Amino acid sequence: MANELLNVQGLETRFKTPEGLIHAVNGVSFHLKEGETLGVVGESGCGKSVSMLSVLKLVPMPPGEIVAGTAEFKGKDLLKMTNEEIRQVRGGQIAMVFQDPMTSLNPVMTIGKQLEEPLMLHLGLTKAQVRSRSIELLEQVGIPRAAERLKDYPHQYSGGMRQRVMIAMALSCNPQILIADEPTTALDVTIQAQIVELVIKLREQLGMAIVWITHDLGVVASIAHRVAVMYGGFIIEEANVKDLYKSPSHPYTIGLLGSLPQIQAQTRQRLYSIDGMPPVLYKKPQACPFAPRCKWVLERCWHENPRLEPVGEGHRVACWADTKSGSER
Repeated sequence: MANELLNVQGLETRFKTPEGLIHAVNGVSFHLKEGETLGVVGESGCGKSVSMLSVLKLVPMPPGEIVAGTAEFKGKDLLKMTNEEIRQVRGGQIAMVFQDPMTSLNPVMTIGKQLEEPLMLHLGLTKAQVRSRSIELLEQVGIPRAAERLKDYPHQYSGGMRQRVMIAMALSCNPQILIADEPTTALDVTIQAQIVELVIKLREQLGMAIVWITHDLGVVASIAHRVAVMYGGFIIEEANVKDLYKSPSHPYTIGLLGSLPQIQAQTRQRLYSIDGMPPVLYKKPQACPFAPRCKWVLERCWHENPRLEPVGEGHRVACWADTKSGSER
């Protein structure tokens, strides 16, 4: 059985804004094992990215504030580390690939210079070793004429190539965990598929664990072992990928999967849509945050927020209603 690499419990993060306090993450708990890929899905604003940024203490403070929780990595709580200690973990042991590579890469520095930084900071390599490793990394992520392309600037790369560079930078110090924050969102479908294939290949070669943040359930099906579905700053369902797609248990998950076009469908039918709008989190939800949009809503849902409870092996859901029978669990 694979060892547990990361264990996050009760994570809460909020932001002070002129309009009021935003409760972005409201008690998120999850774990990650060696070599495993966890898909984190949900619509924009549900807390996916903020949860992972909080784990690495990358939330800007102020206006952000991590108010509760632990994030155990190799026996140490990341949230209690000093800035210097967490800096040694970031990039070296846990790396992150962001959504838009054009804003993540420095436009006035060559790609070679940007690849050098983590190698010198975490591995202390010589100039010659850094150049050799940089070429090796670009070749590893499928960039042709790697030695020549080190001298180029980000604007000389296409969108897909820039994302490959970001992956190369993330992998430069052989991290144990790679956090990918919607890395294919700004790319066209064929380039998306290439990036997903590349990450799967690198995962198998390097044996690293991955947290893949996305709103694209199609990508999750092809890359993840387990899936955590988020809504309103909570994880509302967690299961291995086959169980989730075969037997979703939370009304929100059912809605998400129902909104996907079915190629195998025998008859034409309208795609499912979820009525209403996501919650505005000026108050931490005390009742179920999905209740106003739920067609299975019960009286209890308006007064009490359900906890994640097992409904099968490795399958947990936070819902008072049994969506198969319509009655309370």
